[in-house]
Amino acid sequence: MKNLENTQLETLLDIIGSSSTPSLQIAHFSEGGEVLVDKLEAYCLSKKYDYHLKCTDKEFYELMAKKFIDKEHIVVTHFFLQRRSYLIQAREYNFLFVTTNIDKETRGEFLKRSHKIIRSAGSIIIFVPKKDYDERDNWVYHLEENLYVSTSVIDNLFEHYDVIISRKMHGWGD
Repeated sequence: MKNLENTQLETLLDIIGSSSTPSLQIAHFSEGGEVLVDKLEAYCLSKKYDYHLKCTDKEFYELMAKKFIDKEHIVVTHFFLQRRSYLIQAREYNFLFVTTNIDKETRGEFLKRSHKIIRSAGSIIIFVPKKDYDERDNWVYHLEENLYVSTSVIDNLFEHYDVIISRKMHGWGD
């Protein structure tokens, strides 16, 4: 993942994190890119939120596990996207960030599995390459097909990425 601009990251977190709800749970599927991880970790620490970093790359996992070994508010796991279910110990997240590469052929299945770990009215936030309209449209299509609603694209925030945000609506597909 290319570097993300710090000011724009703060703006994105302000947009999604304007809630004053205590004890939010944030999950992040990532295969690399410490800038976003560091920003989410600091944000969660400042708000007293839990942050679950699900590393889909073994080397990235080892690096992050060592980096955050003594941090109680962050849980780092090595996560296999091919697993049958993403629901572990009935944990649901308010926000699910996706910066790992998900093949077009498996996006529908990924979103079905992810749907179960997002709280009602929770959001999924997906980073896609800037102005890659085929990629963006493919994600939007799969989101709509898998019971996500209120999908919007933020295309003017980052230099290298567009951001897709979509919601899991209460009672849909549970």
